[in-house]
Formats: sequence, structure tokens, C-alpha cells
Amino acid sequence: MLKPEEIDRVIEMAWEDRTPFDVIKAQFGLSEQQVITLMRREMKPSSFRMWRKRVQGRVTKHLKLSEVQDYRFKSSLQKLISANKISKRPINL
Repeated sequence: MLKPEEIDRVIEMAWEDRTPFDVIKAQFGLSEQQVITLMRREMKPSSFRMWRKRVQGRVTKHLKLSEVQDYRFKSSLQKLISANKISKRPINL
């Protein structure tokens, strides 16, 4: 039984284009069919239909079909964070 915050995370991962069902299975132990069932149960019918239409046939949702090798999340702000001059200043005490 998943906790409410875990259910929220599964839904978030299922909506992400680059997060395959295999990663959800590895992290939460839910198969693709179980994720679909959870989405159907937790979402409004119109939102579920929109999600199903969006992910159906999407190769990035299946590791075997996808060409993407690195599935780690990378923030769009990563470059800005890495180039942050403030964090690189020595601390003067």
C-alpha cells in the first residue's frame, strides 16, 4: 500500500515524458498496468484520458524502445546553479 506522498510521486513520474514505466517499477514496485490503474483511480476521468492519449505509443515511456540512456532528472536551472559565483566564494570569518 502506497502512502499518499508516494502516490503523488508516482503520478508525477507517470506524467513526465522521460520517466519510463520501468523506473516507476524499480522505485515503487508497480507494473505499467498497475500505474494505469492507479492513474485511473486517482485522476479525474478527463485528466486520465488526456494522460493516456499522451503516453500511448510514447517510446520514452519504455526503456527497450527508447534511445535515451540517462534517465536521471536534470533541472533546467542546472547550468545556472553550477555557474553560481556566490557558492564558490571563500567564507571569511
